Amino acid sequence: MTARLTAPCALLILSGFVSTLADAEMLTIERMFAAPDLSGASLRNPRISPDGRYVAYLRGGEENKDRLDLWAFDVPAKKHTRLVEAARLVPKERPLSAEEEQRRERQRTSSLSGILEYEFSPDSRLLLVPLGGDLYVYDLRAKPESAVRRITTTESFETDAHFSPGGRYVSFIRDQNLVVYDLTSGTERQITRDGGGLVSYGTAEFIAQEEMNRDTGYWWSPDDRRIAFTRVDESPVAEVERFEIYADEVKVVKQRYPAAGARNALVQLFVAELEGDDRAVQMDLGADPDIYLARVDWFPDGNTLAVQRQSRDQKTLSLLRLDARSGRATELVTERSDTWVDLNSELTLLKSSPQFIWASRRTGHTHLYLYGNDGKLVRALTQGDWDVVGDAGERAIRGVDERNGIVYFVANAETPLERHLYSVSLDGKAVPKKITQDAGWHSITMSRDARVFLDTFSTPERPPSLTLRSARGDTLSVLVENALTSEHPYAPYVSEHVPTEFGTLKARDGQTLYYQLLKPRNLVPGERYPVIVDVYGGPGVQRVRRAWGGYPRGNEGFFRQYLVQHGYVVFTLDNRGSGFRGVQFESALYKHMGSVEVQDQVTGVEFLKTLPYVDPSRIGVFGWSYGGYMALMCMMQAPDIFAAGVAGAPVTDWRLYDTHYTERFMSTPQENPEGYKSGNVLTYAPNLRGPLLIMHGMADDNVLFTHSTALFKRLQDLNKPFDMMTYPGSKHGMLRHADTGPHAYHTITRFFDTHLKPQTRTPTALPTSSLQRTP
Repeated sequence: MTARLTAPCALLILSGFVSTLADAEMLTIERMFAAPDLSGASLRNPRISPDGRYVAYLRGGEENKDRLDLWAFDVPAKKHTRLVEAARLVPKERPLSAEEEQRRERQRTSSLSGILEYEFSPDSRLLLVPLGGDLYVYDLRAKPESAVRRITTTESFETDAHFSPGGRYVSFIRDQNLVVYDLTSGTERQITRDGGGLVSYGTAEFIAQEEMNRDTGYWWSPDDRRIAFTRVDESPVAEVERFEIYADEVKVVKQRYPAAGARNALVQLFVAELEGDDRAVQMDLGADPDIYLARVDWFPDGNTLAVQRQSRDQKTLSLLRLDARSGRATELVTERSDTWVDLNSELTLLKSSPQFIWASRRTGHTHLYLYGNDGKLVRALTQGDWDVVGDAGERAIRGVDERNGIVYFVANAETPLERHLYSVSLDGKAVPKKITQDAGWHSITMSRDARVFLDTFSTPERPPSLTLRSARGDTLSVLVENALTSEHPYAPYVSEHVPTEFGTLKARDGQTLYYQLLKPRNLVPGERYPVIVDVYGGPGVQRVRRAWGGYPRGNEGFFRQYLVQHGYVVFTLDNRGSGFRGVQFESALYKHMGSVEVQDQVTGVEFLKTLPYVDPSRIGVFGWSYGGYMALMCMMQAPDIFAAGVAGAPVTDWRLYDTHYTERFMSTPQENPEGYKSGNVLTYAPNLRGPLLIMHGMADDNVLFTHSTALFKRLQDLNKPFDMMTYPGSKHGMLRHADTGPHAYHTITRFFDTHLKPQTRTPTALPTSSLQRTP
């Protein structure tokens, strides 16, 4: 049934070394949120300057790990310097605008403050820094005391700021309009003027940000002469009145939320000339306005756009060549699928030849193809039963060395559990070459000229290190070693750190399922332990990874360590339908979400029951978002298997969730009514037997609080007992926030202690509060 992979023994050696240098401590939930960061000096968003001299990055403070400052590493001098201290530049940040708050929620950065974004100018001299709603530039050639220049001073928030490719301009969004600032003259020009209300310019609509991985709505031409931008009209979208319930007030929010089967925002694309009049040319996206504008790029000539247009049913994706002067379109490539065509960001338009690199899943896995600019296929660049895929689905192509004809990309060619950097020649005469060698997870940032790259590397037992390497993989400089020495923030907890075991199971259709398992360090012979199945299970996400558990998504891994240190076995399995395993694996849930995912989790529990240290009568399940949906479905579809469950911010009725995500996997409620019924949690509510805790932020604008209240009412009507914990003012990402996360994690722990541990044991302490019990 299983082919278990042994956990690395390096931790055992290292923990013995560290434990002689530091007093061993049990990990606490409060420490998970405190400073300094338990993962050590992990550098966020590292970037290499165009000239290769600097590596800039964001880093939390010693006293507030979530307030980020801007730093730079001088490569020749091998020296780290803090360039901008957020608290000193803007001592008190003003409240975020509604648009910026929503943008951060979509980008999963709402728990952070300080400097969240920055950008190098093309000549490497300046850094663009948005902070506190205004924009600043930092001059790397100036003296530190005079290096910062403020370029906006307004009551409005400036968001989504970028240098133009030539470096003369800074563009940004203000009050739903696109604005360009001339760095030479210090003057502004509004590209659009009538944004406001339900109409916005240059801004990615809700669906694009939340589901399509597109977080901007404007694009510069490579020669600075033109700028393409969207016009978004939300008037077709149904208005939903929802209540954001805070501790001391209730806000009625009117949100344009595009629910499954309903109308989307109307998105149009225009091109404006920087030196011309204010007239903008509309681009021809086709006769049907009910489409998705997926991606926009410029061909190197600056006269034509490369636009990816996706059909509403997401079964067709077309690459269009659009003339910027006339708006006329020519179709270059079209991808079709019987299920859905995944979006990606791999399109790479070559500068030295009239060709581009395109990614497709036409063989069942994501691979790279070389095309001519006329849309004719030249050759496949990669092939095999593996996927070209980046870190968490981000862009996999890390760089192209056009002079030597080499493409650098990230893939899972050896195992789905890892990510590595590979290279392949554009001429197709060689097989891909693996560049990174250490087994584990490599996140790659490459220089613009593809000569060097930053390698952020981790394993479940090794926190992320950051190394500057040559394109061949040779070490040039270690920016952050992050070794678990006695000085490391995690040092006091290393001796109690439990190694992660990996293994495989077989799904009912024969496909391979990967799992990870943590068990208490000192198992008592003959004693059986409770299990918590930590589940996500939804599309586009991979939870089983040979990577540091607390990186990059926060405290998930630390919470697993906390649970196992408190006597639980913790088990995670990536079921069919989860991400980055190819078309057959991922499309197994098509039109019937909540089915094969539960079957596979049950398969995982059947394996757990064969282990001599597992108590089969004390198996709980916990998940958030899609994981919350999965926890509910496991509790209700398999009530004899799961003894207790915690569902956080769960979807309960797919008719209430958004268009692009839901329809991709389920079609519309009108076309697939049976699928929506069988995927509805309320359908199975009568089957609930075990203790259930439902948690939700009362201002959640992603999975609306309505999902939980609908379930509350259904369970009450059925006279089913359940617990609930609601959080006033909190949104979808509340587990990451220091003001709500500790309480939430304590609540989850106490619930499982109450229902899965013998009553003779003392439940884990919880700050003074009470669960809301519904009879």
